[in-house]
Amino acid sequence: MIRVLIADDQGMVRTGFGVFLGAQPDIEVVGEAADGEQAVRRAAELRPDMVLMDVRMPVMNGLEATRRLLAGGDGPKVLILTTFDLDDYVYEALRAGASGFLLKDASATQLAEAVRVVAAGDALIAPAVTKRLIHEFARLGGPRAPTTRRLAELTERETEVLTLVAQALSNQEIAERLVVAEQTVKTHVGRVLMKLGLRDRAQAIVYAYETGLVRPGE
Repeated sequence: MIRVLIADDQGMVRTGFGVFLGAQPDIEVVGEAADGEQAVRRAAELRPDMVLMDVRMPVMNGLEATRRLLAGGDGPKVLILTTFDLDDYVYEALRAGASGFLLKDASATQLAEAVRVVAAGDALIAPAVTKRLIHEFARLGGPRAPTTRRLAELTERETEVLTLVAQALSNQEIAERLVVAEQTVKTHVGRVLMKLGLRDRAQAIVYAYETGLVRPGE
């Protein structure tokens, strides 16, 4: 079972998400939070596998809540709920450790699938959000803080896989591009994350851009 905490300041949204997700055979809604501070507190109490996190909430916004949840490195996965006008938060949320983003106009089926994808360790970034994210990397200019030293530990194929992950390709798409089995791609991705000390594909995307391995427009 995937244990989920829903954090959103709108009661109807929490109820709607809770009813639908609770009806899924592999998902259990363990709690709700009406603001970021509650989300941090409830997550500590309930130890969910994942938090569905709205960005704009009172007391503490979802971005700060995400930072606090993941500061220790062993917090739950965070799936950010965003809207087109809030996509400016995407870059900082990724750097804070968020594993995925889902637009609030997504269907109920897409919501359930998003929870499963992120729980499995994959990044989930909607195409519209990915475009905004790439624009943000372009605006920020060249490589940022992360050192490139660890990139030298990757094999040529692992570097190639990381480059494709950074382009938001799925394992299946990468397998087709490289003409290898999907399981082989999963193995390579796992080794990349381990060698670079990254928790999931979302962080791998940030790392690839910030080290200059991949540049916007490539």
